[in-house]
Amino acid sequence: MTSPARSSSRLASLVLLAGLLLAACKPGPPPPSAPSPLVAQQLPDFTRPTLAGSRIDTEQLRGQVVVIKFFAKYCEPCKRTLPAAQKLHEKNPGIVFVGISEDEYASDAQALVDGFGLTFPVIHDQGNVLAGRFRVSEMPVTFVVDGQGVVQWVGGPGQGEDDLEAAIAAHGG
Repeated sequence: MTSPARSSSRLASLVLLAGLLLAACKPGPPPPSAPSPLVAQQLPDFTRPTLAGSRIDTEQLRGQVVVIKFFAKYCEPCKRTLPAAQKLHEKNPGIVFVGISEDEYASDAQALVDGFGLTFPVIHDQGNVLAGRFRVSEMPVTFVVDGQGVVQWVGGPGQGEDDLEAAIAAHGG
């Protein structure tokens, strides 16, 4: 037979363990954002065709968490982050992922899409117009936008898949 003090101690331990498990499931704060003048600003509006022929209109994305990833074929770090972006896209079907290729030729952008099996829409940013609007100065760079269309987090070249996943979780993912 178990003593009342021992039962009380065991119950307290179980309650503590349950609390710790629940706390671990809640998203924590996002990792620090890379410096960007767009943090806490409205997402720059744009409407552009994708490589697959559909159109991305940022106004139609309001109300959803959006991840926008800039990359290029010539960017070696980008080639390491694209598989992680694809994996996060598959893991988070409620999040809108949009790739923006800064390659000179659409064929180079399509080669990356095919080579990495990207299933999220990709825009070829001919003339780097969107890179200018987003003030992209180095790549890869990823923007996490909340449902109100506000840029909440920017991931730069030094940040990885875990940082992006934490930023997504912290902002509604």
